[in-house]
Amino acid sequence: MIKLLFAWLIFVTFANAADVDVPYEEALEAPSKVLYLNFENIPQRVLKGEVFPITIKTLCVIQDFKDVQYKLSNMQGLKMLSDTPSRIKNAKFYYDTFYFIATSQNAKLPDFEAALVSKNEKNYESTHLSGEMLNVISLNPKSDFSNIIANSFDIVEYKTTSYDATHNIVVFVATAQNCDISALKLSGVYKQGIESVTNSFTDAKVTYYAIIDKSIQTLSFSYFNLVKNKFIFVNIPIIVNDDSVTTQSDLKPKDQSNEILKMGAAAVVALVAFIIILWRRKYIYLVFIALPLAYILSITLPSKEVCIKEGSGIYLLPMSNGTIFEKAPKEYHLQKEAEVKGWIKVQLENQKIGWVKNEDICSH
Repeated sequence: MIKLLFAWLIFVTFANAADVDVPYEEALEAPSKVLYLNFENIPQRVLKGEVFPITIKTLCVIQDFKDVQYKLSNMQGLKMLSDTPSRIKNAKFYYDTFYFIATSQNAKLPDFEAALVSKNEKNYESTHLSGEMLNVISLNPKSDFSNIIANSFDIVEYKTTSYDATHNIVVFVATAQNCDISALKLSGVYKQGIESVTNSFTDAKVTYYAIIDKSIQTLSFSYFNLVKNKFIFVNIPIIVNDDSVTTQSDLKPKDQSNEILKMGAAAVVALVAFIIILWRRKYIYLVFIALPLAYILSITLPSKEVCIKEGSGIYLLPMSNGTIFEKAPKEYHLQKEAEVKGWIKVQLENQKIGWVKNEDICSH
């Protein structure tokens, strides 16, 4: 009876200090138990495809230790996004947050096993916390849904260039919060894919391309906004920039009329200089004709031809980890369209536009 009373007193003391629910049976083991766990928050509803956090509130009843480590098991219908939890320490408590994605309507949280890593290499009993079933709901979206469920999804930059005779290629950079951005997928496009991604689910970023029909004037799709609890439309206007270089740092739409204005100004200067020569008979003014004409010729002259090594990858965009849509079956001689650091823009025999690394250009 005295031992039972002593165990009960320890149980009451730790339960009040930790503000956790410790079953009566565990109180009998209290002298050897050093960790107490409970769920700080469990969402009432989770959408299939949603990123959500689960926080474990942990109390350690000794002070001299290195860390608390977890093992997770018996998880159902979920995908864990990080093996290492984010931790906040508040007084005597650790708040360890794990992030998951619901992949099925039949989903259960994992069982958590917490073990203390001591400084003196002493072994302590691990503590178990059983996972609970979750209420997972599937959306019923329209065909324009992009598979994105997020707190926010914003287009940062975008650009459209001609891909071939019947298609344009749209490249855009998007950011999202609380989102599995790698799930992005558009409907009604000829071809699509991720060129680069920062898969931080709390603050994600993606560079995405979509090859669309030339008749499409606006690329539209929807995503589900968790904050507003509704579908939100995203619209990207199609403004074709055939004469511009597409890179990650050069995606904003540009006004093509600038080059035309420059050529027009150069032509006016040349014409005025020619009239002055005829009027004043001073041939020194020929320089005012030669310079603008040289500028006009540099823009209008046909592109140079480049040689591509056999087996070289031809990329959709000038990114080292980008999509290779064709490989040179032999030594290719292609028309050079433009050049950017480390890359050359080429036009293929089927009129498609691609990018080749400088190192894949023939040396001879």
